[in-house]
Amino acid sequence: MPTITPLDASFGAVVTNIKVADMDAAEWRAVEDAFHEYAALVFPDQHPSEEEQIAFGERFGDIELLRPDPTKKAVPITNLKEDGSLYTKDEFRFKTLRGNEGWHTDSSYMPLAAKASILSAIQVPSKGGETALSDMRDAYDKLDAETRGKIEGLSAYHSLYQSQAKNGFKFKTGEGYGYHNKGAPLRPLIKTHPVTGRKSLFIGRHAYEIPGMPRDEAQALLDDLLDFAVRPPRVYTHQWQPGDIMMWDNRCILHRACPYDHSEIRIMRHVRVAGEPESELVETGRDDLADDFQPSASNR
Repeated sequence: MPTITPLDASFGAVVTNIKVADMDAAEWRAVEDAFHEYAALVFPDQHPSEEEQIAFGERFGDIELLRPDPTKKAVPITNLKEDGSLYTKDEFRFKTLRGNEGWHTDSSYMPLAAKASILSAIQVPSKGGETALSDMRDAYDKLDAETRGKIEGLSAYHSLYQSQAKNGFKFKTGEGYGYHNKGAPLRPLIKTHPVTGRKSLFIGRHAYEIPGMPRDEAQALLDDLLDFAVRPPRVYTHQWQPGDIMMWDNRCILHRACPYDHSEIRIMRHVRVAGEPESELVETGRDDLADDFQPSASNR
């Protein structure tokens, strides 16, 4: 049976004495239970093949098809092009990588938000390039009564257009994964987990506008919530080693990529598990186009 060791944080655990590509039924049940309890799991020294990583993800649910190749169930998260050169700062893919350095939850800007993200390390830079996670369950639990009462019943629109535009990265409608023109989903600021029943904040860089509230006031509230939410002890930063797998529950965990020297190569492989429609599907809300948003002063 796997050994499950809690992290030094309000969430998360390291899982050893197991190979995710070769789990029996009892081992799988232990991993699934740990995923629901700890919300993030680290599996050192796995070195999965692409097929093995996909198969592991499929134990949790349907795989979300990701761009740049929407026919694939696993995609590289890397600054390295297929021709062996590195992306430059003016290229679309580089801008996407830099955008990922902001705290977010995957696919909240799509009609069907993600359930889980599974990331494996293939090649890592000499320093930097970590992945940080933050526990939105503990963040909700630690809110003061006044703030909790203020946000009860509030929802925010989520858009990848606006989160990239605030960093100075603008794209044409439909350019790249998630840059859609079907409308920005409206999601509650407080989310109840469909399995555990625990409440958590559902925020991050993709959340930007609250109905009935001026945009600047809404953004200030969302910024304050995020600043509070990503403080110790509810943050864990993973120092990657080649062969590591880390997965997290997008329904209650925020994550971000940490900066690194982009003259060095970083190659990760990403498999994303789609959420169950019963809890993660919402009708799209207001239309949002990149021209609606301006870069933040600090990012110009």
